[in-house]
Amino acid sequence: MTAYNVVRFRTKPGKEQAFIDAHEKVALDAAGFRKGALIKTGERTFCFVGEWNDMDNIVAARPQMIGLLDTFRDMLEDLGGGLGVTDPVSGTVVADVKT
Repeated sequence: MTAYNVVRFRTKPGKEQAFIDAHEKVALDAAGFRKGALIKTGERTFCFVGEWNDMDNIVAARPQMIGLLDTFRDMLEDLGGGLGVTDPVSGTVVADVKT
């Protein structure tokens, strides 16, 4: 069943474009990864959404995703509340919204 991972970020001041550039240059060659998008949600805030074949693929790719995060971790600001620099969630699709 299709699954998604969603990760919220906030960049340090002056690091927005470098963060965007890092995502434009990256490729995630992981089994079951269909596509992903980086979304600007506000001033210095972003959300990444990834589409996957299933949750098992997300779980298996976590070490790769952490490795990618490590390449731009220094550009991120702590989100507070004990979250660290990311706020990740993932799960399987329970309803498809039609056009």
